[in-house]
Amino acid sequence: MPERGLVVARHRRHVTVEGAAGARHQCALASRRLRPLVGDDVRWQPQADGSGIVTGVAARRSLLTRIDSRGRREAVAANLSQILVVAAPVPGPDWALLDRYLVAAELMPAKAVIVFNKCDLMSAAPEPLQDLERIGYTVRVTSALLGTGLAQLADGMAHERGVVVGQSGTGKSSLINALLGEQAQAVGALTEKGDHGRHTTSAATLFRLANGGEFIDSPGVRNYAPYIESVAELERGFREFRPHLGACRFDDCRHLAEPDCAVKAALDVGSISRRRYESYTQLCDLVASARRSHRAPRY
Repeated sequence: MPERGLVVARHRRHVTVEGAAGARHQCALASRRLRPLVGDDVRWQPQADGSGIVTGVAARRSLLTRIDSRGRREAVAANLSQILVVAAPVPGPDWALLDRYLVAAELMPAKAVIVFNKCDLMSAAPEPLQDLERIGYTVRVTSALLGTGLAQLADGMAHERGVVVGQSGTGKSSLINALLGEQAQAVGALTEKGDHGRHTTSAATLFRLANGGEFIDSPGVRNYAPYIESVAELERGFREFRPHLGACRFDDCRHLAEPDCAVKAALDVGSISRRRYESYTQLCDLVASARRSHRAPRY
């Protein structure tokens, strides 16, 4: 008889499902049309050898997406309440990439937490990090090496289901090992050339903390963009734009070159940071490019 379960790992041709009793089972998919994600609630049929077959996926409460290689919507993880975006002084922070994850969190919606790791390598918080904190984002400054900030980070993850994302080499696997108190993930050293991190996580996997928190570790990336249908949707992904939306001269203002734009006026007086606005214009170009060509734009 079919049972209910939770997808806790996704591999190329199968998934790992956690059953009601807590045991984990390698499961095939009953149909190619089924595309379960880590975090999905599923129906699965146990087999005599301990494996199983996933026969259905329950409705999702939230969904993290990205633009795939063909410019189409690709689902990444399901049923999240939190996105933890990890950055670090080394490799140098990609602030535009971080902004894109923040936009994804706003549009899901999910809580966004910025985790600035390797604080032992810096003397002061970078200005972009301070700007993000000023507009209301939660920032956790951590060092997996020294244990700095880990207790506060774990407390904020209690009873949440999050996904850990960010650049390769920022120490995500080391953070996870420190939070779990075990070597749950292989930890890769930075490559010498350019300080780009090796991708040490090859498959998305769900882990649990003792305080009831759950989080999904996803492979590190150098490029990411959320799938966005329109500029009207995109503007809602920048929380500092919201007090000014609806105050522009034109109802369909894109906040680019239009006259009497309330967002541009806020930019001119410093209420909106120029760096964040540049992230917005880059995503505007991505949205327009994807709609024109149906191919993934270069970013």
